[in-house]
Amino acid sequence: MATPIELGARAAAQRLADPAHPGLPDDVEAALYARGAATRPGQYLDLDSLGTLVVSVATLAWTVYNDLKSRAGTPGREVAVRHVRDQLDRDDALPPALAPAERDRIVGVTVDEVLDAAAREEETGQQPQ
Repeated sequence: MATPIELGARAAAQRLADPAHPGLPDDVEAALYARGAATRPGQYLDLDSLGTLVVSVATLAWTVYNDLKSRAGTPGREVAVRHVRDQLDRDDALPPALAPAERDRIVGVTVDEVLDAAAREEETGQQPQ
């Protein structure tokens, strides 16, 4: 069964794919496949790793969601986005070539999709992964 991380990353890749990054869904699938074999990278060197970035943001979004939910109830989108963005900034985990608007778009879309996947999972009564 797919986790909210996987569902969110795949949905985000579909939304973020554009003429500049048409292969993003395939890159995300490759990153999801490799995810179990590698630790989270500390720095993304270029936009060729955009699929890995989306998966890492989805993973962080799921962690943030669960942490906030355990402390204060289900977090709102803006709260989750802010926490994810702050953590990525603290870890210096975003490629320097990534424009702030693109960074915000990637983080926002990915967090949205992870939160949507988590909500669907809760509605169906499945236990979150």
